[in-house]
Amino acid sequence: MTDVQDHLLSILVRDEPRVLTRITALFGRRGYNIKSLSVGSTEHPGVSRMTIVVSGDRGVVEQAIRQLEKLHDVVRIIDHSLEKYVDRELVLVKVAITPESRVEVRQIAEDFRSRIVDVGRHALTFEVTGDEGKITAFIEQMRPFGILETMRTGRIALTRGSNADIPAHVYHEGETQALQPTLEVQPREERARHVPNLF
Repeated sequence: MTDVQDHLLSILVRDEPRVLTRITALFGRRGYNIKSLSVGSTEHPGVSRMTIVVSGDRGVVEQAIRQLEKLHDVVRIIDHSLEKYVDRELVLVKVAITPESRVEVRQIAEDFRSRIVDVGRHALTFEVTGDEGKITAFIEQMRPFGILETMRTGRIALTRGSNADIPAHVYHEGETQALQPTLEVQPREERARHVPNLF
């Protein structure tokens, strides 16, 4: 019996057209359902970070990682199951309220350290940030009052600490992948300057 579990991957990619399509297609061809996907810019110009959560057994996920590493647009892949990491997710939750339930709903929200981002006569919208467990617990607490809408961003993650802080036993092969020297990825405009003008 295969050990199916969630795998949290960070994929650093070049800012190029159709990169997202190529990467998601690779998972799709292997029958993976991507549970969450977040994409954003990084500290390096011309490089974005994709954070993907997929379910599958360890061996097949490693196979997919090897295929991803062959893509020209992929700069680096970090498998967070091999590292100590911190992860967060953001959710907006619109909850139905009545005059009787308003105080209780606000008290629960305060317990979760959530923030009210919109107030209506019959609904309150909350912003909650935290790990997956906290987000799920908040939604379950609000469900009896009537959830009108939710929107979750998906998980994002970074490796904890520095080389000095991370014990050697969490390294996959040698030094951690997540703490390599600064990337040197030329933006498309910079590369274009070095192409000779033939006209």
